[in-house]
Amino acid sequence: MEERWILIGLHEMEGIGKKTISKLISGQHQLSDLLNYEIGDWVAAGLRKDQALRLAHQFDVNWIESRREQVYQQGIEVITYLDQNYPILMKETVQPPWVMYGRGDLSLLHNSSIAMVGTRMPTVYGRKVGEKMAEQLCSAGLTIVSGLARGIDSACHEAVLRAKGKTIAVFGTGIDHIYPLENTSLAERIAETGLLLSEYPPGTRARQGLFPERNRIIAGLTLGTLVVEADIRSGSLITADAALEAGRDVFAVPGPITSPKSRGAHNLIRQGAKLVTCAADILEEYRLDLPNAEQLPYNRGRSTETPEPSRQGIFAEVKLSPDEQRVIYMLEQEEQSLDQLVEQLGWDFGHLHSVLLSLIIKKQISQLPGTKYARV
Repeated sequence: MEERWILIGLHEMEGIGKKTISKLISGQHQLSDLLNYEIGDWVAAGLRKDQALRLAHQFDVNWIESRREQVYQQGIEVITYLDQNYPILMKETVQPPWVMYGRGDLSLLHNSSIAMVGTRMPTVYGRKVGEKMAEQLCSAGLTIVSGLARGIDSACHEAVLRAKGKTIAVFGTGIDHIYPLENTSLAERIAETGLLLSEYPPGTRARQGLFPERNRIIAGLTLGTLVVEADIRSGSLITADAALEAGRDVFAVPGPITSPKSRGAHNLIRQGAKLVTCAADILEEYRLDLPNAEQLPYNRGRSTETPEPSRQGIFAEVKLSPDEQRVIYMLEQEEQSLDQLVEQLGWDFGHLHSVLLSLIIKKQISQLPGTKYARV
């Protein structure tokens, strides 16, 4: 039996984790010999007695073959640390996974990529920035890696799909258990042109601890991590920490100083993360051979003799009056009803209606059912 499948079998054994596998491999045990180990051999290799009993009774060729058949029947591909096509960037991290499971295009693991993460409850501003930034980065040829979570993650995946780019969703469960369930359709669309990826065996359900652990994979696969919007306790900051631990770049998008949803990003900037206002701020860091970089709107018209990307922000500049700017600021925090705006601004209805109409015409806001307004 191939050594890669013996490794996969170890990885899928209940009670056998990354540390145990590392102990066996660092202890000079040949994978092919493990199939013949008895209880005493496993104990001598440093395993607990309960682990040794389980392996001695279950770990054999027939059990591994049955697991392989189940994986293949689900259309899942497996990549191991022993394989030549294991992603180099991931191999360079502190704790690379021994095994990863994928559905979709595994070749994307070798693309130049950027992680995009953020809060699960973004403001209108954060969502819009994430969508625009994801669209620009994937249009330049970068693969966007995120975690399929609610909020910023989902918004970035969706933006990439709309732009016909490439995206990888890294699961905190087995890839046959989509979480959150509401993202089932999104996951299926990603699998068609991108990649679903997990280090957890099929059948693994969501539980505490798995999602923070998977963040090291999001960071490890990529050249750098962009935190779009995050509060002070956001899980996306774990991904930023993992990026630093792996020696990768960390980027952060600034937000309104009054917004709690931007405090985590602002802290990162204070600690040395690069402040990002457009895709060029990221692209200039790598000088990558990205064939589509020159086709981006903010690079058009740029002299070929000018090495630096344009500094235009991600939103087209629209001239707004001071009153229009006040309304935009309020709607960037959250959707507001007409009554809420009247109460908070203290304007008469006629003036407010005029400002709102102007912003709709300028395509800066949209009117929602129930006389509510939202930032476009």
